[in-house]
Amino acid sequence: MSETMYYVLSALLSLGVLLGIRWMSKVETAVNGNRLSALCMLAAVILVLVREGIFDDTYVWIGLAGGLALGIVLARAVRMITMPQMVGLLNGLGGAASAIAAWLTLTGSGALNVFEVTTGELALCVGALTFTGSIVAAGKLQRLLPQKPIRWPGHSMFTALSAAVMVGSLVLAVALPAHQLLFTWLTLLGGLTFGLLFALPVGGADMPITISLLNSTSGVAAAIAGMAIGDVLLVSVGGIVGASGLLLTQIMCRAMNRKLSAILLGKGADKTIPTPVETSEVAPSDPKKTEDDMPPPVPKDAAQWLSDAQDIVIIPGYGMALSQAQEAVKQLYDQLSGQGKRVRFAIHPVAGRMPGHMNVLLAEVDIPYDMLFEMDDINPTMESVDLAIVIGANDVINPAANTAEGTPIYGMPVLEVEKARRVIIMNYDDKPGYAGVPNPLYQERPNVLLLFGDAKESLTKLLP
Repeated sequence: MSETMYYVLSALLSLGVLLGIRWMSKVETAVNGNRLSALCMLAAVILVLVREGIFDDTYVWIGLAGGLALGIVLARAVRMITMPQMVGLLNGLGGAASAIAAWLTLTGSGALNVFEVTTGELALCVGALTFTGSIVAAGKLQRLLPQKPIRWPGHSMFTALSAAVMVGSLVLAVALPAHQLLFTWLTLLGGLTFGLLFALPVGGADMPITISLLNSTSGVAAAIAGMAIGDVLLVSVGGIVGASGLLLTQIMCRAMNRKLSAILLGKGADKTIPTPVETSEVAPSDPKKTEDDMPPPVPKDAAQWLSDAQDIVIIPGYGMALSQAQEAVKQLYDQLSGQGKRVRFAIHPVAGRMPGHMNVLLAEVDIPYDMLFEMDDINPTMESVDLAIVIGANDVINPAANTAEGTPIYGMPVLEVEKARRVIIMNYDDKPGYAGVPNPLYQERPNVLLLFGDAKESLTKLLP
């Protein structure tokens, strides 16, 4: 196969992947977009095998068959609740693959020029830190590691030291080719250590941003590895993954009103969480309203509240995923909408443990996509909402985000459920959410009804 033909086919496959990603942004075409991207990647693998003359290599096909079988088993076995862990693990495996490709390039028998050594070392360190960082993130999500931020004595110093070793070894490997193998080992160890130390302090609401960032670094590692081995297709596809992951990271940071640098440095992760502010400080009253304008005393009966409400907003959170309550949510939605009520879903950008977590779960039970509204669309209408139903969400509705300085969620825009006329909160207990910040809505309020326990069981009690 000529180089020109390979470049043309690589460009077409890259465009196919981009088109698939574009289709995945709309629920109507998401399935076909996923299929198109997957088919393009399969074609890319076959194209590389043909180009390298190893299409008929038995060992290659044994490896592909093993990977295919493992992928099918995992796809069938992994529940939607563990999808964030799966994404984190796949990010790590992508980083590891790039690091292995870079290592084999750097330690092979062929002579390398300065560009190849530089890109190889870069791919090695980025792939290594992506691997350990993703494994730690997956371990936290799977509760194999403590979910709260972990900071050891001198953590910042060791993080900076590992970064210095990683970067310094990379430079020296290029500058001193006679000792390249030694510095390559140090680059690898520095990258692995930095990824570990970077991910350990991450906790609370920062986890979705971390997952999307590591997704970006896995793509960047692949693109740089493609430069090292001279494969334009790997450069192109890796660049697409890296750019899309970085754009998603920026969107998530903007939604949380956080700076990426603060998250990378773990700022705020170990701050003392203050006592929640008083209710009057969190839910200011509207001076224009009179007693006649306020809702009448509400009954402490959730079924009655549902019956009275005509405009209802449902806010799903990680607790819904944890209890696998999406089927019960769909039944509630069908019941309420069948009664002629207006029912919408409010989706916070960082609800759950990865970007789009709630959208995936609701799509699984065929909730109409046009009923899913983003936070910026729902918040301006919240004061006119008759009833807000919170299902397993805590941090994303916590009004302390506006007042509790020094906490992981301070300054993060939240869904303003406290402005609704009535609120039903279904959570397992009254303990703080994943970010560890007490929620003032759990204090006694006349328009808030707390239903503690398993979210699925609480929903079942509301259904006829």
